[in-house]
Amino acid sequence: MNYRYIDQAKKIVRQEEGAVIKNWGGKLPVALVWPNSYRVGMSSLALHILYRLFNDEPDVLCERVFFGYQQPPHRDEPIISLESQRPLEEFAAIAVTVSYEIDYFNIVHILKRAGFPPLAADRDSSWPMLIAGGPAVYTNPEPLADIFDAFAIGEAEVIVPPLIDVLWGISDAPRLEAYERLAQIEGLYVPAISQASVQRVWVKNVETRPTVTQIYTPNTEFGNRTLIEIARGCGRGCRFCLAGYLYRPMRELHLDAVLGVARHGLKHHDRIGLVSAAVSDHSWIDEIAIELRKLGARLTASSMRVDPISEPLIKGLAESGNQNLTIAPEAGSIRMRKFINKSQSDAQILHAVELAAKYKFPQIKMYFMVGQPSEQEEDVEAIADLVLRARQIFPRNMAMNATPYVPKAQTTFQWMAMHSIETLERRIKYLQKRLSPHGITVRSDSPLWAAVEGTLARGDRRLGRVLLRMKKTNLREWHKALVAEGLSQDDFLRERAQDEPLPWDVVNIGVSKAFFSWDLRRAHRLDMTQACPPAGCLKCSACDKEWAFRENHKEALGPNMGAYANNFIPLVE
Repeated sequence: MNYRYIDQAKKIVRQEEGAVIKNWGGKLPVALVWPNSYRVGMSSLALHILYRLFNDEPDVLCERVFFGYQQPPHRDEPIISLESQRPLEEFAAIAVTVSYEIDYFNIVHILKRAGFPPLAADRDSSWPMLIAGGPAVYTNPEPLADIFDAFAIGEAEVIVPPLIDVLWGISDAPRLEAYERLAQIEGLYVPAISQASVQRVWVKNVETRPTVTQIYTPNTEFGNRTLIEIARGCGRGCRFCLAGYLYRPMRELHLDAVLGVARHGLKHHDRIGLVSAAVSDHSWIDEIAIELRKLGARLTASSMRVDPISEPLIKGLAESGNQNLTIAPEAGSIRMRKFINKSQSDAQILHAVELAAKYKFPQIKMYFMVGQPSEQEEDVEAIADLVLRARQIFPRNMAMNATPYVPKAQTTFQWMAMHSIETLERRIKYLQKRLSPHGITVRSDSPLWAAVEGTLARGDRRLGRVLLRMKKTNLREWHKALVAEGLSQDDFLRERAQDEPLPWDVVNIGVSKAFFSWDLRRAHRLDMTQACPPAGCLKCSACDKEWAFRENHKEALGPNMGAYANNFIPLVE
């Protein structure tokens, strides 16, 4: 082994606050794999909460593994754990968290480089159990179903404790017996034997274990702040949004809980990053912003809605020295916003721009999607027109993202065709031509790679063989492997009939197919679907009766909002 990389791993751990180093004796060793670089992985709160969930158990040790500490990794860079620099084969289980479909390529490279047989059918009980979770595979595990032994369908806080118990009991068991034990865990999909659709599991009370930064490192984008998930899920019902359906219902940390966790974070850094699907939707966002500023916190926020927008939050972000204010209109025309169920007016969007100018932000960023279902040329023109109106209000640096839209499984648009690469490229070039002369930077992801993402997002089990054929991650290898398997992207990017079986029917994220079908009919009529009420309504099936009853009777039941925060013990004191 190249000892240069061992020394590099040791150096990275020495620079961290909060890494857990345990003695291997008598413990269940779990490798927590992020299939991308260290810098990207350590920016993800998912990795932090998983690291804590495993390491909170005294009889478990969890060590992180990344696909290189640079991106792309060097050819001779070994796949070893960060904490003890051990190879993957020495662990009892390997937990891979996957947020992005494009990282599927890295997963295969990791297994090959680590010397693993990539197909689950070729691995016996002498190999570690390979389990995947995260939003990409949570919605459609099938492209990786021949590679992984099991998939976590739901939220880690519910799945990890029973998973640990089972892993202890199956360390030497024959594979079939191990699979049968794993399949008994609620929320675990085992492709080799699972028969019925697996129902997702979710946390009823996010305050029992707040999701917060566990390890501080200077070697990542958010290394100088504590990230706090102030709410999970979103009830707005934007028809394109995977996270909005995947994490229903919306669950919030109470103001007291946010402040309690923030006080611990402020012992390390003066920056607090507020994270949720829509930070400005939080019931106490004004109070959170005001009280955190009183504590001396410098604020950042992951995303904001403008209907309405929180001026105290905008003011707090400006006072904290943020260089950018980011808003996401998603569409330029009113017609398009009705189709995607994005209930914000031009006036609300431009008011947010006015606030950016009022509080003297150096730059504003506006996020749009190009190629959404039913989009016409005039809808793209409306994007340019809206951005130019914003330019008249905001004189400083302005950037806009024109992201190619990718239809995702488990959303209202899961049946819709993806626009052609040529159409996406033409519309992005139009926006660049219209806006660049006005000093507006137009950025976009590659439509070619967006089509690959769309193929993987709504693909089936045949794509596993395509991934295994690839020697390098590039478009030429991808198309070559598709052809070798007798497939094409058009097979997966096409429109689907609503009565045809879908690859992702093997899992149930909670929102019913009937609700999606009903909502799609409303989209075509340009009817807006109301946002989720403050408590469960049971219409889309994501909530359950117990949770809905508790939310509807919080005051009468005497809620313990914020009670956990005062007893919160971070990994780093």
